[in-house]
Amino acid sequence: MTDCIFCAIVAGAAPSVIVAEDERTLAFMDINPASDGHLLVIPKAHSADLLDIAPEDLTAVTLMAQRLARDAVDEFGADGVNLLNCCGADAWQTVFHFHMHVIPRYLDKTRDRLHLPWTADIPGDSDLIASLGSRLAATV
Repeated sequence: MTDCIFCAIVAGAAPSVIVAEDERTLAFMDINPASDGHLLVIPKAHSADLLDIAPEDLTAVTLMAQRLARDAVDEFGADGVNLLNCCGADAWQTVFHFHMHVIPRYLDKTRDRLHLPWTADIPGDSDLIASLGSRLAATV
């Protein structure tokens, strides 16, 4: 894609700090990091989002993200790692080339600026959960 910044990074036409690369993927540092060491893993082949990516590329991106998450814990002393994918503008996707964020997390908040808006301690409506689960199970 001619107007995709991540395709330009893959082509070497846009600057980036590349961390790792293989046949299918490229990993580079995020220029707007949520924490120290925040990086992105992308497929080299363009796909718009999670619904568009080829299964082989999704597998390759996920395995590279896992490897780099381990490396972030070892190399940076991260206390944890978030893997994040946003699919669609309403889900906070801003670059429409599939990418997986690898976000090292730290107890030291001077190294970690990520604050999630969702809290996992608020129970949902059990009837709605069951209904939606049944609908999804019927499609599999």
